[in-house]
Amino acid sequence: MPSIYEKYQLREVINASGRMTILGVSTPKPEVANEVHFGLNQYFEMKDLVNKTGAYIAGLLGVEDAVVVSCASAGIAQSVAAVIVKDDADLLFNLHSSDKQVPREIVIPKGHNVNFGAPVDTMVSLGGGKVIEAGFANECSADQLEAKITSQTAAILYIKSHHTVQKSMLSVADAAAVAKRYCLPLIVDAAAEEDLKAYYAMGADLVIYSGAKAIEGPTSGLVIGKKQYVEWVKLQGNGIGRAMKVGKEGILGLTLAIELYLTSAKETGQEMVEKMTPFIDELNGIKGISAKVVWDGAGRDIARTEISFDEKVIGKTTVALMKALKQGSTAIYFREYKANEGKVEADVRSVSPAQLAVIASAIRQQVTGA
Repeated sequence: MPSIYEKYQLREVINASGRMTILGVSTPKPEVANEVHFGLNQYFEMKDLVNKTGAYIAGLLGVEDAVVVSCASAGIAQSVAAVIVKDDADLLFNLHSSDKQVPREIVIPKGHNVNFGAPVDTMVSLGGGKVIEAGFANECSADQLEAKITSQTAAILYIKSHHTVQKSMLSVADAAAVAKRYCLPLIVDAAAEEDLKAYYAMGADLVIYSGAKAIEGPTSGLVIGKKQYVEWVKLQGNGIGRAMKVGKEGILGLTLAIELYLTSAKETGQEMVEKMTPFIDELNGIKGISAKVVWDGAGRDIARTEISFDEKVIGKTTVALMKALKQGSTAIYFREYKANEGKVEADVRSVSPAQLAVIASAIRQQVTGA
């Protein structure tokens, strides 16, 4: 019987780019896969499943309530819709066509209005909101955020991500203080973040996580927060959330993945350094290449290998080299945000030492022909 790769003529992938949606994000533990399989083969009263797994997750995290959604992007759209609609039945069914005058403005630092694979602005619009940018592309203070609040403001949105501008930005706690002062909800999108408790503790009313990134669950998302706001998010299952519904298998799989995530030992940044050290030494032995350890720009305990290419020495651009590495029988992906500067990063969390050796060999072959 042919393998999946043979059947569909797919290439195997070595993922040195991190938990990225374009590569399927992560690989859940066997226990999670078994839970997903169980869920697929059973029936449930879905409302009961949503409510009781949410309450269970809330208990694990020490928050008022939680709900599993289809992905973090859906979590943004449904959270925005929740704070606009609340429990208004007419708006729930006619969110985009109603001319009812309710606050719809979502204030966000300008440097947070990014494209994470889709624009944040699009997710807000799906939720019936209108983005109001505060501050500038390279800075946003609490005062600048506050200056954009009006009677039409429905919520403040804060994006905690490596995609966003990091310098001269107010903290989540700063944004929470502004939100509290104006009796507004603070929504924090923390899709790839690893701490499932910190942002709620800082004062966020709704916090959104990807279920498939740090948590390593099935494709899914998680929204946690204050009970009233989470209840309004749940109501969106009969509104825009109907087009984003999560299956029973995703709910059960993520619930178990969260439990395992909270109790299992995690690979530390220092352990990542130890794993990548032979890889760095190998790369530094190739003429025209220098490699070193760098740390996550968003402050997470994640160490990566930064690889710099002297394009005059290797005789090709870094962009061209990255393209070539994706075209082999095994596609190799890096973090290419600085490829135009001659630099890429290798995220080793999903890469074995044997795969790192394959990557080094493939780079050597592309650069030297050996």
